[in-house]
Amino acid sequence: QVQLVESGGGLVQSGGSLRLSCAASGIISSIYSMGWYRQAPGNERELVAVISSSGRVNYADSVKGRFTISRDITKITVYLQMNSLKPEDTAVYYCNLEGTRRYWGQGTQVTVSS
Repeated sequence: QVQLVESGGGLVQSGGSLRLSCAASGIISSIYSMGWYRQAPGNERELVAVISSSGRVNYADSVKGRFTISRDITKITVYLQMNSLKPEDTAVYYCNLEGTRRYWGQGTQVTVSS
């Protein structure tokens, strides 16, 4: 069974930074991409950033220039460095792994106060 364990969420003031981590464990036959999604109350889950197996990255327009996704292949871990945080970044952030199946982490709360 594949598990994704997230960490690094919390409460931060507007303009601050947070770094999220997501470590995958279990038997993973292939990984097409790993990434981060978020869901704010009343909103649908949306893509934040994704990194493919080849290293290509893609960001939501709302976070470009502020967030950086990276990975450690040996640890099957993906990171999200979030800088210049805004109140509208407040959401539950979910780690995602796309392989032969889709996997989700349990989510970590990020709250940005104004």
